Parts: sequence; C-alpha cells; structure tokens
Amino acid sequence: MATATLTVALAGNPNSGKTTIFNNLTGAHQHVGNYPGVTVERREGFCRFQGKELLIVDLPGTYSLTAHSLDELVARKVIIDEKPDIIVNILDASNLERNLYLAVQLLELQRPMVLALNMADMAEKMGLRINDALLGRKLGVSVVRTVGNRNRGTNELLRAVTEAVEHHGQPIPFALDYGSAIEAKIKDVSDMLAAITDIRYPRRWLALKLIENDTDAKSAVGRMPGGDHILDYVDKARAELKLLFGEDPELAIAERRYQFVSEVCNEVILSRGDHGQTVSDKIDAVLTHRVLGLPIFFGVMWLLFNAVFGLGKLPQDWLGEGVKWLGAAVAQHMAESDLKLLLTDGIIGGVGTVITFLPNILLLFLGISL
Repeated sequence: MATATLTVALAGNPNSGKTTIFNNLTGAHQHVGNYPGVTVERREGFCRFQGKELLIVDLPGTYSLTAHSLDELVARKVIIDEKPDIIVNILDASNLERNLYLAVQLLELQRPMVLALNMADMAEKMGLRINDALLGRKLGVSVVRTVGNRNRGTNELLRAVTEAVEHHGQPIPFALDYGSAIEAKIKDVSDMLAAITDIRYPRRWLALKLIENDTDAKSAVGRMPGGDHILDYVDKARAELKLLFGEDPELAIAERRYQFVSEVCNEVILSRGDHGQTVSDKIDAVLTHRVLGLPIFFGVMWLLFNAVFGLGKLPQDWLGEGVKWLGAAVAQHMAESDLKLLLTDGIIGGVGTVITFLPNILLLFLGISL
C-alpha cells in the first residue's frame, strides 16, 4: 500500500453509498487497478485534511467477512494484511439492521473504526429517527451522519477519522458474548494460538473464525507450527457444539450476531409510525397482509385473466380477419400448386394464427409488469 500519513479503508454493503463517499473524499485524485492475483477492482485516492495526507482505499462492497466470496476475502485480507490506520464503515441508515451485521464483524477485527451513517435524509423521509450518539456508545465508536449524494458530512467524517486515530488509535475493545458454550471454546482455541509467535491475526477473531469453519483461516493456521494440533481440537470442539445446539456452530454464531444487531436497532431506531411511510409501503402492507393477501392475489389474477381475453378480443378479431384477407388475396392470384398451399395454408395460415394471439400476450405481460 502506498506510503501516507493515514491509511483509511472504506467498507460497507453494496449500494450503501460507499463509492459516493469515496468520490467525495478523493475527488479527481484517485486511480483504479486490480488487487494482486485477482480481478477484483481496487480503487484508492488521496485527500488532505488539516495538513494531513490521507490515502483512501475503497474496499469491495460486501455483506459480511465470512470469505464465502472473492470480494469478502479481498476486503478481509486488506484489513488484516495491509493494516489500515482506521476503517470507515459506511452504513445505509435506511437499512440499518442489515448493514450493522458487517459492522459487528469489522469490530471483531479489533481495528480503529468510525461509522458513517449515510443516506440519513432518506431514513428521515421513511419516518426513521436514529439516535446516533447511543449507537456510538453501544458499539464503542464515533458515528457521523452523511448524505453522500449531496456531499454532506464529508468534513465531519474526516475530522472524526483524524481524531479517532490521534486520540483512540489503539484497537477498540469490542467482544460480542456468544454464550458460555461457544465462549469456552473460543478461549481454549485462543489460548492454543497464544503459543504461536508472529501471528498477524487477532487471536480471538481467529479462534472464532476457526470455530465458524472458515476455510481461509483454517488454511492459515494449518501452515503455522503446531497448527495441525489446533485444527484437530477445533474439529472436536465443533462436533461438541453441533451436538449441543443441534446445528452447525457457524449458524449459532450468526444467529447471535443477528440477535445483537436486532437488540441494538430496537434501542437506537425511533419510528414515527405511518407518518413517514411512502405510498408504496402502504400498498405493500395491504397486499402482503397475512389475511387479506391471498384473496387480493386471486382477485388480481381473476381481473388479469378477464382483461387479457376481454380487451384482447377486438384486436384479435381484427388480426384474424386480416390474416384471412391476406390468404384469400394470395390464393386469388396464384395457380393451384404446392407453393400456393405452402404460402396460404402453411405460412400465412400458421404464422397468422400465432399472430392473432399477440394482443393477449402483450396484455398479459403488461399486467404482470404492473
């Protein structure tokens, strides 16, 4: 990674406005390439704030750091291997609960972090008020409101980044409690990892990833001295946890993360009820109602069926008459032959019959699209 005073990694879900924030921060001072050995695009740029130069790295958009996809693996490797000075997690304020799942996983990497509560204006229009101060206290990080598409909050975000590095540069003490059974296994694996020197991963995070059966983490530990012994213990620990929970440990861990995120959202999100609902939201609430939903669906299907064959009858009759007229005109000007039969009965008659159903087909697709 290029030398700079501060290296800032932007992380976030796809469509969270992360790239817009990146463009606001870097302007024209950016370039695009690929990460080594892969086709994943690497975007980075520079900006200056209060006399400091910042290298901004736009990580691939991901929903988690489980290394199930190349984008997730690349984002994780940048944070672990390149060790940026700070992570800025861009959150879509209008979909806070979904976005916070990634935030929890980033916090578990024990790196300094700032949250950018992006699309705050959209959340307000939806009738959502987010207590960003309480959110910051719950997660132990600074929270800054931004509106990326209007370039609002950019300077405040840069100020929070520089202050976090200057005054709180040490890794943040975040450790989600996964329950006594899982925590006991995390401690056992973490203690075993402590015997390995020059380990570049946070020990608790790596222990958690091993229990989650993370293939990349297992591969890394397998290359370490004594790694085979650790992996053997992890396999036994996973089997015990699966027997206890009745499901794979990674599912139990994911459920605990979602539970934590839900608890946080219940405390920090204040809804104004229906005041901020859009027309689309109100229609969806009726159409997906658990009692009214099915009768409405069948009623709409009945109306669509009648519209397709009722409104389509007139143009279908016109096309049918047109096909008959064309067939008669061709037959009148041709002598009896196999070619005449091919044209009148085969091509005109066959294709014409299909064409007469065109109005019904068009009306059907129009109705479905609505």
